[in-house]
Amino acid sequence: MASVLVVEDDQFVRSALIRHLTEASHTVRSVGTALEALREVAHHRFDVVILDLGLPDLDGSEALKMLRGITDVPVIIATARDDEAEIVRLLNDGADDYLTKPFSVEHLSARMAAVLRRARSAAGAEPPSRVLRVGGLAIDPLRRQAELDGAVLDLTRREFDLLAFLAGRPGVVVARRELLAEVWQQSYGDDQTIDVHLSWLRRKLGETAARPRYLHTLRGVGVKLEPPL
Repeated sequence: MASVLVVEDDQFVRSALIRHLTEASHTVRSVGTALEALREVAHHRFDVVILDLGLPDLDGSEALKMLRGITDVPVIIATARDDEAEIVRLLNDGADDYLTKPFSVEHLSARMAAVLRRARSAAGAEPPSRVLRVGGLAIDPLRRQAELDGAVLDLTRREFDLLAFLAGRPGVVVARRELLAEVWQQSYGDDQTIDVHLSWLRRKLGETAARPRYLHTLRGVGVKLEPPL
C-alpha cells in the first residue's frame, strides 16, 4: 500500500480522509497548512500527496509550486473550485490529477490507484535511448528533453510524455482511449484532461487547433503528430 500525505485544514474532511485511507491499508500522515506540508515532504518519503487548495496560510496553488521545487511526488488536488482556467493552470504547474469536492471515497481511491500506477510504471520503465525526430522536433526520452528547430521546449512532465508517445508513432492517429491508457495510465476518464494538455502543447509548438502544424485532431477519432507540409 501507499504512504499518503493529506493536506487539509477542514477537520471533518481531514478525519474522513484519514479514516478511509487507513481502512484501505495506506499509511497516512496529515497536516492542516502548506508550511507543515512542505516540512513533511522535506523529512519523509510519500507516494502521493492529497492537497487542498483552501489552506489558511498559503493558497494551495502556491503550495503546489513550492512542492514541485523540492519533490516530484505525485500530487492530487482536492478543490471545491471548478474553474477550468484554474484547473489548466494547476495541471501545468505540476499537479498529477484533481478532484472537485464533494467527491466519493471510491472516486478518490480510483484516482489514487491511477496516479500510483503511473508513478510506478515511470519509475520501472527503461526509456528508449534513441532521439525521436519528427520534422523540426527532436525528443530525447532518456534526457527527457524536447527541442523545436534547435530551441529547447519548456514542457511539463505530462506534456513531455504526451509528445514523446505521439512522436513514437508519427503520422498514426492515436485514439483518446489509448492516450488515457498509455500516457495517463487510466482505463477511463473525460476528454478535458487530454484537451488541456494538447492545448498547452500546441501553444508551446507555436500552433493552434485552428492552424495546426504538428498536432492534428480528428474529431471523434483521435490525435496524430506529423511534420508540417
